[in-house]
Amino acid sequence: MRARQHGFAYLTILFIVAIMAGGLAVVGQVWQTAAVREREAELLHVGNEYRRAIERYYLTGTARQYPRELTDLVKDPRQPGTVRHLRRLYPDPITGNPDWGLVKAPDGGIAGVYSLSEDAPLKTGGFAVRDASFEGKAKYSDWQFAYAPAAVPTAAPAAPGTAPASKPPASGS
Repeated sequence: MRARQHGFAYLTILFIVAIMAGGLAVVGQVWQTAAVREREAELLHVGNEYRRAIERYYLTGTARQYPRELTDLVKDPRQPGTVRHLRRLYPDPITGNPDWGLVKAPDGGIAGVYSLSEDAPLKTGGFAVRDASFEGKAKYSDWQFAYAPAAVPTAAPAAPGTAPASKPPASGS
């Protein structure tokens, strides 16, 4: 009779250990997912910092040009003093490396950055308006944080033989 009780206690302990192991596996998965979401949020923040820094660089000075290197964002070589568009160069939060993929501008400079990670993102929707182009992208490297100046609309030329439009006469009292 005593031997049966020992076997039952042993099976009970094995069952409890199995339940605890399953619970720890679930907790580990939740923790890992939370860590990936945190890195994604950091990528969105840092990527948009680079985008804003490139925009400030482009709009500063008389010649509209993109930076030639990312270090130009930390200290603008076009200015006589120290002008910082970015406090420091940030590493890629997904890969942990200081290297970024570079989006080339039409003038040969850097228009933006992107992660070099080929992993699939957890976030595929619900982006802010500035990041709406990331909707449904399959890889982090598809999330490109680039600055493109808004096109300035030009007045359409008047048709030959027509007078340019004039203001309507002001009504007087």
